[in-house]
Amino acid sequence: MEQAAALLEIDAIKQLKARYCRYLDTKDWEAWRRLFTDDFVSDTAQAGGPVIIGADEFVAFIRTTLGKPSRPTVHQVHAPEITLTSTTTATGVWALNDVVRLAPGLNLNGYGHYHETYEKVDGQWRIKTSTLTRLREDLFTPFFSLRISGRLRAAGARLMNRRFR
Repeated sequence: MEQAAALLEIDAIKQLKARYCRYLDTKDWEAWRRLFTDDFVSDTAQAGGPVIIGADEFVAFIRTTLGKPSRPTVHQVHAPEITLTSTTTATGVWALNDVVRLAPGLNLNGYGHYHETYEKVDGQWRIKTSTLTRLREDLFTPFFSLRISGRLRAAGARLMNRRFR
C-alpha cells in the first residue's frame, strides 16, 4: 500500500476510536453499535470483567452497566500504535484513561490499554476485537483517593460479575 494511502487508513481508524469514546460517553447507543463488526469480541477478563461475544450483546451489557444518567463516564485514549495488516485489517493499541461514576460521590479513575483489531467492512473501518488491560485503578471521592490493588480489583470484579449475570 502506498504510504499516503496507508496514512489515510490509519487516520480513519483514529477517527473510529474517537467516535467510540464520544458515543460511549454521550450514551449514543445506536451510533456506538455501528462502530463494531457483528461478530465483535470484548475481552475484559484481564481487568476483572467478562468476555462478551457479539456486538449487540456487548452494547446491551455496557448500556446496562454504564448507561444510566447517574453513571457518567469519560473515556480518553491517546498514543495509538496502529498497524495495517492488510488492505482490510489492522491492529492497534491505545493508552486509556477513564473516569466512571460508581455512585454519588464515588468515582473510579482507571489507566490501561485497549488492544484491538479492526476490519474494513463496506468501505468503513469497524472494531472487531478489543481486549482491555489495566495498569492502575483509583477510587476517589471529594474527600479521599484510594489505589485499588490487584487483589481488591479481582474481588470486586467477581462481585460485579455475579450482580450482572
